[in-house]
Amino acid sequence: MMLYSIGGNMKTRWYKDAVIYQIYPRSFCDGNVDGIGDIRGIISKLDYIKSLGVDAVWLSPVYKSPNDDNGYDISDYRDIMDDFGTLDDWKEMIDGMHSRGIRLIMDLVVNHTSDEHAWFVESRNKNSQYRDYYIWRKGRGKNGKKPPNNWTSNFVGPAWEYDERSGEWYLHLFSKKQPDLNWENPKVRQEVADICNYWFDLGVDGFRCDVITYISKKAGLPKGKLKFPLIGDENYIVGPNYHKYIRELNERSFSLYDSMTVGESIGITPDNAFDAIDESVGELDTVFSFDHMGVDFKMNVIPAKFNLAKYKKILNRWQQLPKTCQPTIFLENHDQPRCLPRFSGDYGDRRELAGMALATSMLFMRATPYIYQGQEIGMTNCDFKQEDYKDIMSVNALSMIKKVCPPLLPYARKVLLKRARDHARTPMQWTAGNNAGFSTAEPWMTLNPNYKEINVEDSEKRSDSLLNFYRKALAYRKGKDVVINGDFRLVCPLSKDIFAYIREREGKRLFVVVNFKNKQVNFKLPKDLTFDNCALALSNYSDSPNVLDSMKLREYEAIVYEL
Repeated sequence: MMLYSIGGNMKTRWYKDAVIYQIYPRSFCDGNVDGIGDIRGIISKLDYIKSLGVDAVWLSPVYKSPNDDNGYDISDYRDIMDDFGTLDDWKEMIDGMHSRGIRLIMDLVVNHTSDEHAWFVESRNKNSQYRDYYIWRKGRGKNGKKPPNNWTSNFVGPAWEYDERSGEWYLHLFSKKQPDLNWENPKVRQEVADICNYWFDLGVDGFRCDVITYISKKAGLPKGKLKFPLIGDENYIVGPNYHKYIRELNERSFSLYDSMTVGESIGITPDNAFDAIDESVGELDTVFSFDHMGVDFKMNVIPAKFNLAKYKKILNRWQQLPKTCQPTIFLENHDQPRCLPRFSGDYGDRRELAGMALATSMLFMRATPYIYQGQEIGMTNCDFKQEDYKDIMSVNALSMIKKVCPPLLPYARKVLLKRARDHARTPMQWTAGNNAGFSTAEPWMTLNPNYKEINVEDSEKRSDSLLNFYRKALAYRKGKDVVINGDFRLVCPLSKDIFAYIREREGKRLFVVVNFKNKQVNFKLPKDLTFDNCALALSNYSDSPNVLDSMKLREYEAIVYEL
């Protein structure tokens, strides 16, 4: 275990060997029979989570919230949303995790609050001490009835909302019920540090920092440029004081605990990642990069054919970071559609083989892998009807198009069937029984009808299931120094069918080769690679070859060799 000093204490870098499982609580398991997933539901599944072989859970927000954006609009950072239970339930949950050797990472949402947070309610009074906790501005034009600038919201429409009570506008980069905090105010920054320390003192092991690169805005809030689909994001993505604020937060909170932090860091690239996550800079431990999430979309919106060569090129750039920078890797999360068939193409009757191929490709890279609930059983996108969408982003997009350009509605629906965040939020599929075993009450969101074929109960019965492959793969990678710290070398980078790479450290080598296609692919090792005495370590076929030279990789065949 890697260590470094914090004052007189020692802090571990446990996340370098960790695999993290994300839970979206509203859709995981209902423990009180109201159709909504909750903390008691999570408690009931702790043994299942332990059985996966993961080291930590990232829990999407469970704080007090009016739920405009499914918990990402927080009204009280020190309490639990009624839908999810009580603080005592939460304490029982974290104790249950820790007793099973599982750490807990909470979601830290501090670019904005809910408009029902006490700070914002008070800030509507111009004379309040909380006025400067948010970004208020006078409007333009006659009587100030035009927004202060042309910035648009990430959730469609203007990024400003007029408040009749105070006669000014407030900034909201997301929903109008999510006003942005003013990080220029040192009192706000101290409040955030105090919130973090409150949860650390209750036992939390780290934070996933939501849209953290948005917290610093350019002085004067200048007019924005169009970068479809947004206007103005160049004025706040990794803004002028971002690094200063995160280093300050690290000094006041993160560095005082044996914790890990991962930033949802839009705008952080391999070229500037050193400044954000190198162990020497004192900011965040890791970041999520979204570069690879754009390979099957144009302008982040329009569906396009998945390009494996481009995908590999992007991931390879992150793999080449110095060893003092820890990358992450994920295929799904609560903001992304399901990875099947997104990255695998039309898998036909080979869905689980395709899922195993994708799992193998990510789990042995130099990175902290994240697995999203349901990914381990191969849950897929849902064929939603228009009325099924719940996510504010989907609902707002359809509403705007209906208002502005109704003829585009059929195309918008097609896009959402590929792109909507709702796909990741359908209830977890536990059984083939009533409501997929998620709840005995009607679920808050549409179930994917394929739960009768794709569910945990069925997967548990089959030794060759995707679920049991994940367990096997996670057990195999655990503690392997060549996986944690080894060099990464991409093999056949231009191949449109094969994802292959070598991991090497101190004489130990792994060779990972994955067929991303639902067809047989001939594969021959490059001439500069010669391997003697290789041993088959892991495969999704029972009869994969033990000899490395020329091979015919079957549909979605994925193999790990020890060299």
